[in-house]
Amino acid sequence: MTLDDLRRLDPKSIGTWPLGPKLGALVILLLLIVFLSYWFDWQNQMEELDGHRSKEAQLRQTFLDKKKQAINLDAYRKQLDDIEKSFGALLKQLPSKSEMDALLTDINQAGLGRGLQFDLFKPAAAETMSEFYAELPIQLRITGSYHDFGAFATDISRLSRIVTLNDIGLTTGKDGQLVMDAVAKTYRYLDEEEVARQRKAAKPQAKGK
Repeated sequence: MTLDDLRRLDPKSIGTWPLGPKLGALVILLLLIVFLSYWFDWQNQMEELDGHRSKEAQLRQTFLDKKKQAINLDAYRKQLDDIEKSFGALLKQLPSKSEMDALLTDINQAGLGRGLQFDLFKPAAAETMSEFYAELPIQLRITGSYHDFGAFATDISRLSRIVTLNDIGLTTGKDGQLVMDAVAKTYRYLDEEEVARQRKAAKPQAKGK
């Protein structure tokens, strides 16, 4: 069939067309139906199906993670118990409120024992409170030799309680001596009443967030 034969076909009487053009028209119609169905219906359904598949994969991974946690529950409990024991051991390195004065004396004696001269030993007027402990910074200005400062820092690190030296600065003083400015920070654990008060104060802040 030539191109002229196709042009002479009457679209109003498709039933009289030869077999070849009929099949061609049916194929075109089928493709058009498939395209319109995809564009107006199937496309959204396929996107929705992909979304469900993605959600299924996430739920499956969540299930596997929770299953793994359930299987390792005993190990997690033991790990938590070990952490609590370690935390308790660290907490014991912090002095109580009644022991703070003795610790301040130990810091002072550590310097005097090395022949250092304290020009300033000023604990802060107020402690910085945390959930389980309080931090007390102490302004220090000490005169002495470089080696004595090193020995003093070593003695501080060997105290049975936690004391850290921060913001250290050295300048030259009189007679070739050095002057060290530093902030010594020591910590104490809070008693049960103080812990309860800290937690009570933290609740309104958490609600405000």
